[in-house]
Amino acid sequence: MPSATHAPIAPPSRLLLWAESRALWEAAAGVALWPLLQLAPRGDGHAVLVLPGLLASDASTRMLRRYLASRGYEVHGWGRGRNLGPRAGVEASMVAKLQALQQGSGSKVSLVGQSLGGVYARLLAAGHGDLVRSVITLGSPFVGSARATNAWQVYERVSGLKAEDPQRQQQLAPPPGVPTSSVFSRSDGVVAWRASLVHGSSAHTENIEVLASHIGMAAHPAVLYAVADRLAQPEGAWKPFNRRLLGPLVYPDPNRA
Repeated sequence: MPSATHAPIAPPSRLLLWAESRALWEAAAGVALWPLLQLAPRGDGHAVLVLPGLLASDASTRMLRRYLASRGYEVHGWGRGRNLGPRAGVEASMVAKLQALQQGSGSKVSLVGQSLGGVYARLLAAGHGDLVRSVITLGSPFVGSARATNAWQVYERVSGLKAEDPQRQQQLAPPPGVPTSSVFSRSDGVVAWRASLVHGSSAHTENIEVLASHIGMAAHPAVLYAVADRLAQPEGAWKPFNRRLLGPLVYPDPNRA
């Protein structure tokens, strides 16, 4: 989890945390809009590894993985049951899976991670960038203190590790040297949205804002479309997301005050 290297960021309010129940409606919207979501660009068949958030398993990303498979990707879950943090052996197993997918497909692998899964994705790309094509994170905290989330105590309880880890933060905070998209929501009830912002100028990093809950991001139709669009970018010819295509009611300006 991120540690305190930036100005303090407050966690989301209790009101936003209670509003996380809207994730059920977001999943229903994803199902209802499934036919329209098929208008997203098709992919080139490269491998995509999808990593779940804290306490979640591959079941939490089933709709996202099914959708990406329908767009032509070779999609894989992480296959380790519930995500209880980077316990002994977890990181080594993810590296081994990344290496196996790259060797099996003969091409670089894209990483998509929700919340803590996105933290893993950034760390994997930082340490093994030669195997990674792109990184997309969904509501993932990588800026500021771990206490900018409403989940840091749960993280410590289930992982047995301290949420504040300066050494890990040094690896996590700088954007990986691959195309990187951070999808975030200002109404996220678990992770403070400012903790998910990519800072600084870069030719291959971006923030994409959506109107979504934290828990429901992997099923929200706007998120599904954005992920498919990002993955469809040709390798070596990445361009920023065109949020104006569907307008500010779907993709607000992430740089607004």
